[in-house]
Amino acid sequence: MIVRFGYVAMSVQLENASPSKTMTMRTFSRLANREAALRKLESIARENLRNTLRLLKHNRYMDVHVYRLTSKLIPLATHGDLADWDPYAPLADEFAEVGAFAKEHGIRLSFHPDHYTVLSTPRPEVYAASVKDLAHHVQMLEMMGLDERATCNIHVGGTYGDKKAAGRRFAEHFRRLEPRIARRITLENDDKTFSASETLDLCEQVGAPMVLDLHHHAVNNPDGVAPEAIWPRIRRTWDLRYGGALPPKIHASSPKSPSDPRGHADYVDPAPLVAFLIRIAEDTPAVDVMIEAKRKDESLLRLMDEMKRLEAAGAPLTVTGGASVEVYCKRS
Repeated sequence: MIVRFGYVAMSVQLENASPSKTMTMRTFSRLANREAALRKLESIARENLRNTLRLLKHNRYMDVHVYRLTSKLIPLATHGDLADWDPYAPLADEFAEVGAFAKEHGIRLSFHPDHYTVLSTPRPEVYAASVKDLAHHVQMLEMMGLDERATCNIHVGGTYGDKKAAGRRFAEHFRRLEPRIARRITLENDDKTFSASETLDLCEQVGAPMVLDLHHHAVNNPDGVAPEAIWPRIRRTWDLRYGGALPPKIHASSPKSPSDPRGHADYVDPAPLVAFLIRIAEDTPAVDVMIEAKRKDESLLRLMDEMKRLEAAGAPLTVTGGASVEVYCKRS
């Protein structure tokens, strides 16, 4: 099984390369010339996209083929007071350049919209804002020229005192989405409300691929189901959508501390991740792993050093690149 590793948004190695520079609405409102303020927002977004391209070049150097884009590429893009502003057209060249580089070098890109983007909400205004935010993310991917293999990953959302009703509402709201949006969405189990099994049930209902978060599953596992036990069903959600053209994706992180088991640590403990990968290797051709650790690309590099040590110690895996390994169900 081929396993590729990626990281989230920021680099701790590159200097002055933040793709998330921003401006608050308060600062925007203080600028006397509104048109000049809008041009300033576009300038910040342009710098974010240029830094994104720098990060993709950094990824190519490190042999990283899985990368999560920041949702903050365009400051205030969906703010209600700027509804008359089209931020996309002025940035067309920069978006196209990012997408072209990713396609040329086989880098899988995705977004993870913020936690306030929820489809299980009972409030119409929150649902409308969530759809607007998803449409914004999808439009950015379209501006990059990326097909539906570039996705937006979200959680199911809150339970609002009735989990079954919230699940039904999520499915109803999901089915209202434009196909161009719905076909980009993947669903991830969370660490407090919807477990892996519950999220998988909804994925199968609405036809969305599931992203298994191993850390979330470990701290929110009320049904006691081992992740490998539901893995064949998770794989099937990806096969039904992409017909084997896109590997399933999982998230991996480690607890920050015993007192904060839900928080993400600086680095990733390889032991539980490798144990899971070995258990699914026999029937899974490939999987992509998003490392969610505070030290970003540095955590990925440390994990690869750990993989080399495990290989040398006889673990059933072979390091095949700067950010990839081949894992066996047993040493062949």
